[in-house]
Amino acid sequence: MNKIICVLLTSFALSGTSVYAQQELAIDSSYDNSWYQQRLAYFRKMPDKKKEIIFLGNSITEQGEWQEVIYKNNVLNRGISGDVTYGILARLDEVLSSKPSKLFVLMGINDMKRGTPNDLIKANYERLIKRVQKESPGTKLYMQGLLPINKTMLPESYSKLSNEKIDALNDALKSLCLSYKVTYIDLHPVMEDQNGQLKKEYSIDGLHLKSAAYKIWADYLRKVKAI
Repeated sequence: MNKIICVLLTSFALSGTSVYAQQELAIDSSYDNSWYQQRLAYFRKMPDKKKEIIFLGNSITEQGEWQEVIYKNNVLNRGISGDVTYGILARLDEVLSSKPSKLFVLMGINDMKRGTPNDLIKANYERLIKRVQKESPGTKLYMQGLLPINKTMLPESYSKLSNEKIDALNDALKSLCLSYKVTYIDLHPVMEDQNGQLKKEYSIDGLHLKSAAYKIWADYLRKVKAI
């Protein structure tokens, strides 16, 4: 397991003075498993097309039948189940090699599942935005906010996830997009229920989506004129 040692400074008051306690936090940044290798090897063998529209992310992206719901044959799925922001950055060269016309990114939930702090995920968002703008400046970049979860459906392995953390990270991403003049897409309006949770009828486990939900997602992208 690859680890990044993150140094956190925790502030507390002592006799009216702010004191900072240094705390080391080990972050699991690993990504290079057998499925990642298999998918990436396949991606690298595929010839580049003109005006590609790429959906990039983890299992939530991988499970989408994007060509069918978008109705365009130049749409490519570059999702890898279990991927984290570190893995996506490591394979971004393959994604940008075709100089795609549009790139839709959804990433970060697996990092959060591992306990990675939002600040580190935000830093990786920024790294991706900078690289896209430098290496493929003609690409229209769409950063999609994390979907809500439904806590009542989630298995114990997802216990580190919360809609509060997701909302905070989405706010940070929205701010980044504003700074870098990148389009931010908020998917909550079509995915959440009246309590701010992922709609039960759209999900299989409180996180991943049923197939029909991708049609709703695609229709929303059309509605906001991203597609």
